Amino acid sequence: MKKKLVIFDLDGTLLDTVMDLAAATNHALESCGYATHSAEAYYNFVGRGINNLFRAALPEQERTDENISRMRTFFIPYYNCHNTDRSHPYRGISELLGTLAEMGLTLAVASNKYQQATEKLIRHFFPTIPFAIVLGQRDGFPLKPDPAIVGLICQQTGVQTSEVLYVGDSGIDMQTAANACVESVGVTWGFRPISELTANGSNHLADIPNDILLYL
Repeated sequence: MKKKLVIFDLDGTLLDTVMDLAAATNHALESCGYATHSAEAYYNFVGRGINNLFRAALPEQERTDENISRMRTFFIPYYNCHNTDRSHPYRGISELLGTLAEMGLTLAVASNKYQQATEKLIRHFFPTIPFAIVLGQRDGFPLKPDPAIVGLICQQTGVQTSEVLYVGDSGIDMQTAANACVESVGVTWGFRPISELTANGSNHLADIPNDILLYL
C-alpha cells in the first residue's frame, strides 16, 4: 500500500548528535567525580533515553537511581545550551525531507530523547520542514521499543499503520516498528551496524537518504 506517513527517529537517523551527547555526559560524569569516556564509546550508549545513557556511562557499581538523578542535574542544563554545537544533519537528509514534503507526505519524529531537546533540535536544523508531530521522551510515556509513540502519531495524524514507513538507525527502532506493525527502513549511516538492523527485523535498508524514496 502507498505510504502516507513517514516517521523518523532523530539521533543517528536525521542528525549526528553523538559529539554533543558525549560532551554533555562527560560534563555530568566529571561533575559527579567519575571518569569520562571517548566520544566513540557513546555510539553504543545512546538511543534508549538519557537515564539509560547515564546508566551505561556510569561505573557498573555506581548505577543507582540516586546517581542517575545527580547526573541529570548536570547534564540537562549543559545539553540544553550546547546541543547544537557539533550536531548536524546527515548529508542529504534536509533535501530528502524537502522532497517528501513536496510529495505531500506527512512527516513525524519519534525519539527517545527528552521532549525539550527533541523539539529544539528539529526547530534549529529543519526550520522549514512541516513536521506534523514531533515526539520525544516524556514522563509517564514508555520509551521505544514500546509501540505507543507510533500509535499516538498514527492517531493524531489519522493514518493507518499500513500507510506508515518508520525510519531509524538501531535495533530498538526496528523493534519499535515491528511492535507497531509498521514497515521499517534501517539506515546504515547511523550509530549502529547493519547487523543490528537486520537481526532486529528491518524490512529494508537505506545506504543514502534518497534510498528511502524507493519504499514509499
